[in-house]
Amino acid sequence: MSSVAVLTPESFAEHRSGLKDQEITGCVPEDEAYIPTYLEAFPPLPEKGAPGEKAGEPASAWGSKIRPIKASVITQVFHVPLEERRYKDNSQFGEGEEAKVCLDIMQRTGAHIELSLAKDQGLSIMVTGKLDSVMKARKEIVARLQTQASATVAIPKEHHRFVIGKNGEKLQELELKTATKIAIPRPDDPSANIRITGTKEGIEKARHEILLISAEQDKRAVERLSLEKAFHPFIAGAHNRLVQELSQETGARISIPPPSLPKDEIVITGEKEAVALALSRIRAIYDDKKRKTTTISVEVKKSQHKYIIGPKGNTLQEILEATGVSVEMPPLDSGSETIILRGEPDKLGPALTQVYAKAKSVMVVEVTAPAWLHRFIIGKKGQNIGRITQQLPRVHIEFTDGEERISLEGPTEEVEQAQAQIQEIIKDLLVRMDYTEVIIDQRFHRHLIGKNGANINRIKEQYKVSVRIPQDSERSGLVRIEGDPKGVQLARRELIEMVQRMENERTKDLIVEQKFHRTIIGQKGEKIKEVRDKFPEVIINFPDPSQKSDIVQLRGPKNEVEKCAKFLQKIIADLIENSFSLSVPIFKQFHKNIIGKGGANIKKIREETNTKIDLPTENSNSEMIVITGKKSNCEAARDRILAIQRELANIKETEVTIPAKLHNSLIGSKGCLVRSIMEDCGGVHIHFPSEGSGSDKVTIRGPVGEVEKAKKQLLQLAEEKQVNNFTAELQAKPEYHKFLIGRGGANIRRVRDRTGARIIFPSPDDTEQELITIVGKEEAVRSAQRELESLVKNLDDVVEDSMVVDGRHHRHFVCRRGQVLRELAEEYGGVAVSFPRTGANSQRVTLKGAKDCVEAAKKRIQEIIEDLESQVSVEVAIPQRYHRAIMGPKGCRIQQITREHEVQIKFPERDDSASGQEASPQENGEVSPEAEFVPRKCDIISISGRAEKCEQAKAALLALRSFKVTMSVDPKFHPKIIGRKGAVISQIRKDHDVSIQFPDKGDEQQVCVLHSFCLVIYNLVCLFCLLYNRIFIALLSKPNPLLPSYPLILSTQSPLLMFCPCPSNPCFLSQDVIAISGYERNVEEARQSIQQLVAELQEMVSQDVHLDPRTHARIIGARGKAIRKLMEEFKVDIRFPQPGSDEPDKVTVTGLPETVDNAIDHLLNLEEEYMLSVTETETLAAYMKPPSRYGGGGGAGGVDDSSGGPAKGFVVRDAPWNAAGNKAPDMSSAEDFPTFGTGVAPKQASAWGPKKF
Repeated sequence: MSSVAVLTPESFAEHRSGLKDQEITGCVPEDEAYIPTYLEAFPPLPEKGAPGEKAGEPASAWGSKIRPIKASVITQVFHVPLEERRYKDNSQFGEGEEAKVCLDIMQRTGAHIELSLAKDQGLSIMVTGKLDSVMKARKEIVARLQTQASATVAIPKEHHRFVIGKNGEKLQELELKTATKIAIPRPDDPSANIRITGTKEGIEKARHEILLISAEQDKRAVERLSLEKAFHPFIAGAHNRLVQELSQETGARISIPPPSLPKDEIVITGEKEAVALALSRIRAIYDDKKRKTTTISVEVKKSQHKYIIGPKGNTLQEILEATGVSVEMPPLDSGSETIILRGEPDKLGPALTQVYAKAKSVMVVEVTAPAWLHRFIIGKKGQNIGRITQQLPRVHIEFTDGEERISLEGPTEEVEQAQAQIQEIIKDLLVRMDYTEVIIDQRFHRHLIGKNGANINRIKEQYKVSVRIPQDSERSGLVRIEGDPKGVQLARRELIEMVQRMENERTKDLIVEQKFHRTIIGQKGEKIKEVRDKFPEVIINFPDPSQKSDIVQLRGPKNEVEKCAKFLQKIIADLIENSFSLSVPIFKQFHKNIIGKGGANIKKIREETNTKIDLPTENSNSEMIVITGKKSNCEAARDRILAIQRELANIKETEVTIPAKLHNSLIGSKGCLVRSIMEDCGGVHIHFPSEGSGSDKVTIRGPVGEVEKAKKQLLQLAEEKQVNNFTAELQAKPEYHKFLIGRGGANIRRVRDRTGARIIFPSPDDTEQELITIVGKEEAVRSAQRELESLVKNLDDVVEDSMVVDGRHHRHFVCRRGQVLRELAEEYGGVAVSFPRTGANSQRVTLKGAKDCVEAAKKRIQEIIEDLESQVSVEVAIPQRYHRAIMGPKGCRIQQITREHEVQIKFPERDDSASGQEASPQENGEVSPEAEFVPRKCDIISISGRAEKCEQAKAALLALRSFKVTMSVDPKFHPKIIGRKGAVISQIRKDHDVSIQFPDKGDEQQVCVLHSFCLVIYNLVCLFCLLYNRIFIALLSKPNPLLPSYPLILSTQSPLLMFCPCPSNPCFLSQDVIAISGYERNVEEARQSIQQLVAELQEMVSQDVHLDPRTHARIIGARGKAIRKLMEEFKVDIRFPQPGSDEPDKVTVTGLPETVDNAIDHLLNLEEEYMLSVTETETLAAYMKPPSRYGGGGGAGGVDDSSGGPAKGFVVRDAPWNAAGNKAPDMSSAEDFPTFGTGVAPKQASAWGPKKF
């Protein structure tokens, strides 16, 4: 009988998929599964082929070759000795600060970290992950878990850049490799010391690496050799071959400046011996050439120099290579034509021959061709000229716009061939091409072109010609036609006919209000298309909506234009007739009755009266119903709507006769007067007749008692208005208005006080910006009118004046884009103030405008100058921690102080290093006597302005200092006060403009320093602390100065804490204290808000309800949407159990007693509803589950699952571990499979879905 091994089905799935299907035959019954052998299930990997193995042998099932895979995950283990550990509390290993730090590093780097404690209390750390993640994690672990030391290493300043490397890569690599922080001084710092921070081991490694880099650089040398520029080509050699060979032989790097750079210094770098050898070789070459060479000069045309130089100077290099002679060319931007040849005398002749040959190797020829033919010679997309350049690639062909010549440049033979081809093309084009020019008035050009070029494109395609119409900017009427001679003439004739036809056309402008344009055009232009189809010869142009123009232009034959104009006018008349609008005030509560069930009433009124009726939205405060249509139809619809309102309520309507001239004054500015009467009288509706109707009847509608009250108030107001209702109007330019009003309304107030008249200036929204209205008694109005007319007349007299302003004050007026000048212009009737340009040596300022405005502006400028000259600077010392609060959100508080006191305030630069040294803030309105404030530079705020203004601003700044109070709140209420994601506390901070600080969770553990003898009696005290409390306090209060002290971390729950003798011991810090900082008034309001919130929380109760866990997910909803809605509806907090909880069905509801009961009832109803669905789903799933072919109720490989035993998994025969002498490992054995550290329970899925970090 064969042995059998049990495997899981998952491990076999992928291997099984690649095997051939095998039939189950023979001795295996049909109802039993075939059990494969181990070799069939897991074919062996191919062995490495022997040297004599043939290449043609068949490959195994695993493939012919398997590429080795390099592991991407690495593991590093390192040790931190006890004396270097930063956190040494071993009482709760794995739960203290070390564990928190490791968790944070794991989240940030993605590496896996495991900690273990050695017998010597040292820390062993194993880091697993990708290489870069492991290196980053190791660096952070060393920095945060190991005590840090620092050391300096001094190397020459010039070696620092080699430590940094390109883009700092070398420095980053060194820091990761040694797990240290390396600080290199800046280039402008004279110090040569490099500071290394990290562990002792890391510092030693980093110091060693830096010294190695410096030592390597010490071996290198740099030499600079100045040789005449003319001999550089001999040292470099042709194509730089000689200098490259020299570099390879000596190992030194030789840098020769290029010919274009006027520099004669050659730089040699490398090892000292190599540099010395290269230096001697270069100097030998220079001395040899200087002794043997001579020069000759030749004159060559400047235009031929480029042929001697060749592309990228290759020709010069070729001459140097062939003859050993250097050719020195003059700069291209100089006018010199002299070329110098330098070399040995016997080689100058051949070199000169080559120079002349290269100069004459290229020729330039010009071909004459009419300018209009150029584009035809080039061809469409350059086809013609492209064929020539492809055949003769070394020929350069250049066309010049507006000139009748074509330039050809290149080798003589190829230029001649290209010239012949181009002349042939020109000859052919002159035979079959023609052109003509027509003078056409520029106003017709766009009509010739047509919409999107339709007309001109049709002519081009029809006659195979090219038509050039000049741009509008050219202001030319010359139209050029080119192409086939016959086509040119036909196109010319058609263009002339089009022009003649257009000269007989007529253009007519129709005035149509812009609001009707969209209606006439119709949706997607359907209506205007019908008009254009009816009058196809008429072009109708509507203005662009952004132009706000009412002119619609018609153009076409005279008769057709007239017919089209009459047709459009008829359409416009119908639109105007149907656009009459009427507003009917209907009480809001009756709107639904006017609409009717399903909109039946309003629909019936619309259909029968043929009107459009618009009602305000439900959330609108408006009571107006707008009716649009013909006037008679609108009135009929209004009567029917009012009849519905009268039937539903006791509404009375009455009419009052008031002269029409008083209507506007009774309505008031933007309806303020009549609105106040309507609100005072219970919301009655007062309707005035439309302006221009001439009617005196004012309609009042509403409840009976309120209508009478409104009528009485309206008549009383009309009587008052009639006595004082004399009005006069005055025209004045808008820029004069501010001057007439005066600064702070001073000017206009004087006129009002003297005359008693009321003067109304137009608002920015009014159309008539020049109209000033005077209202009051006739005598007062006339008097005020005369005064204002006199002022306006004076303003109309423009004068020019000047004044002297010291140059040092000019910047104040012109800075900030001339803000001060703009304010002067606005305030003093648009007076123009001109300061001299920057750099001009002048102090004269010119003012131009109305005489009174100029005088007032001069006076104001003088006042500003006096303010500037009397400015002082005052310093006020306020601790830096208050600066942010003083500035306020976006600097609003400081801006308000600068505006109110007309000063400039400058804050110092922030000094972060001093933040930890600041004294404690003001608490509960008092400053502790120990905290004596010593001002620093970062605390000094500078105020500039007038002395008295500066003092006022200083007082205002000091008043803004922060005020701090503390309040005690039970810690269990803290999360509720903070709210979900800080929503509640953020709202309190925003409402009261305060800062609120809660105690840190880390404050639960504090450090107490006990004397060394406490370590001896610690265990004894822990047992008898309650009995000997007073004795122990006495012992601790008398420290022994001969014994050293040791730090000991104690929990706040430890009994020792009550024995600490120091009243300021941090262990006494309470966990229920909330600190509030801000203005005193705001702080008090915030404290009251929190106290009120706590009082509400104290009234709340918590009640548990047991709900089937299977319904939790549906109650919570997608992303918690359903449960949030439920909590908002019942004003409660609902907490579901965490995964793995002992009571998975317990749900906690917190809130006020009545809301908790209602919420629990609702949750129980939901559970009952959802359980029906859950039961149905489970029943259906059990019914639909298919039976296993391996015999069992769904087990993958079990024989019978009814017993509840585990599935057997996948089964194979003849497994190697079942062979004689082998034993299968026990998966449950801790000896065979030991655990590393604490086992982690598998995560259970939460009803809320996966966690998001």
